[in-house]
Amino acid sequence: MESAELFMSKHIFVTGGVVSSLGKGLTSASIALLLEQRGLTVKMQKLDPYINVDPGTMSPYQHGEVYVLDDGSETDLDLGHYERFTRSPLTRDSNYTTGQIYLSVIEKERRGEFLGKTVQVIPHITNEIKSVIQCLADDETDIIITELGGTVGDIESQPFLEAIRQFSQDVGKENCLYIHLTLVPYLKAAGELKTKPTQHSVGQLREIGIQPDILICRTEQELSRDDREKISLFCNVPLEAVIQELDMEFSIYEVPIALREHKLDDLITDRLGLSAPEANLDQWKAMLHDLRNPQHEVNIAVVGKYAEHKDAYKSIYESIDHAGISHNTQIRIIPIHSELVEREGPDRLLAGFDGILVPGGFGERGINGKVEAIRFARERNIPYFGICLGMQTACIEFARNVVGLTDAHSTEFDKNTQHAVICLLDEQKQVTNKGGTMRLGSQPCVLADSSVAQECYGTTHVDERHRHRYEFNHLYQSQFTAHGMIVSGSSPDGLLPEIIEIPDHAWFVAVQFHPEFKSKPTKPHPLFQGFVGAALKNRLAVGEAAGESRKRLFEEFKEPESFEA
Repeated sequence: MESAELFMSKHIFVTGGVVSSLGKGLTSASIALLLEQRGLTVKMQKLDPYINVDPGTMSPYQHGEVYVLDDGSETDLDLGHYERFTRSPLTRDSNYTTGQIYLSVIEKERRGEFLGKTVQVIPHITNEIKSVIQCLADDETDIIITELGGTVGDIESQPFLEAIRQFSQDVGKENCLYIHLTLVPYLKAAGELKTKPTQHSVGQLREIGIQPDILICRTEQELSRDDREKISLFCNVPLEAVIQELDMEFSIYEVPIALREHKLDDLITDRLGLSAPEANLDQWKAMLHDLRNPQHEVNIAVVGKYAEHKDAYKSIYESIDHAGISHNTQIRIIPIHSELVEREGPDRLLAGFDGILVPGGFGERGINGKVEAIRFARERNIPYFGICLGMQTACIEFARNVVGLTDAHSTEFDKNTQHAVICLLDEQKQVTNKGGTMRLGSQPCVLADSSVAQECYGTTHVDERHRHRYEFNHLYQSQFTAHGMIVSGSSPDGLLPEIIEIPDHAWFVAVQFHPEFKSKPTKPHPLFQGFVGAALKNRLAVGEAAGESRKRLFEEFKEPESFEA
């Protein structure tokens, strides 16, 4: 590694094998939660093998949502799990890609920092990877958890695996722990679990020079002692360090409790030589109790462009559930593709919902469907929550159908519109590169007195995370106000409207920022709480008969398998 002071933070490396999408991010976050509840200070990091510099320009169909941090970093969605489960402070040092690593090395070479040496994967790329791992270490951090994206055997992952192998030589094996998450598939025809894929996965790690200390086995069936003994023998891992992680049928928030039952946190602290009291999970268990014992049920429609891709709106779905927990309410979330609303109209698709949410997104496809869904919510007095593009389309709908500006649009979709109620931010007009150039990260917002937003937050000043290029054109603000829509939140200079409301509506709030990035299961976001509370009030007012009618429609309705990107 490059010469730098080495702080003796302990390091945990989480790798995956057999197949992708095993839940390394969720497992890493659960481990961090357990360690934090033992009084330890934890930092988290995700290393992604793809060559993109960041996920900001990647399609949600391939990558899922782009998770934005306070400092404006566009990161992998796993960092959302980190923040929802832990107190770990996340910054741009919490997520690196192959693209970022290579870009940094190439820039150093162009500056002459390698003094004319031949630049190679080893040592230059691996040194760069080790430096971004070590940069999180400091005197106040007990443990750093680094998750490696992809799976063992991927060609893209090899430099990262080599780097974490070298890392234990640099900081001492006693300061590093390797956890390998793998799949133990159940073959229904044979009626048994198969451990061979796990054996092969661990074998590949050992060929690289990494011996896992702990194996976490994802499985849909209970691992027998014989299965665990076989895995222990062939993978050279102690029996007590072979831990099963059953599929959670009820909630992902059960994972930390299940891992605690297998004493995973004890294994980690013992192996790393850390002394810490037993984890206090009372608050987490209380949250799970409320989640398991709802008193009410509401139906929420999420009308979006990526409705068939669950991970595209991951944080929004989680935030709705968090608010449901706070209201002792089970949320039935139904994704509705905005193109379907265009084709079939909102009456059949949205009738009977207790609340309607339109999330963020980019591109013109499905825009008119979102506008029609918003009109339906506004005219039927159904609680509505718009986020980012959901605010912009709400402004377009209101301008067309209430203010009377029939050709109102966003210049993102119609550069020649006569009424650009949504337009490009001034700071964006000279931007040509797409990556990392939007209005990003935490921005301050001042709330209007006696507004719904102020009532939800309980304060007049908030900071929320942004990710957008277009904004409500404040030149139209007086016209909107005259027709019943107010700006209830603005930038401190008053030039950028951030929140709009219709005071005479049951609950109609739309925001330019992304509140879903600051919600936790034990601390729901105030605006999601307000929205779900309004949806519950609407449900109780309408009565259960309408809910049963809608339930039948849910069973009949099926989304098409896919739409074009």
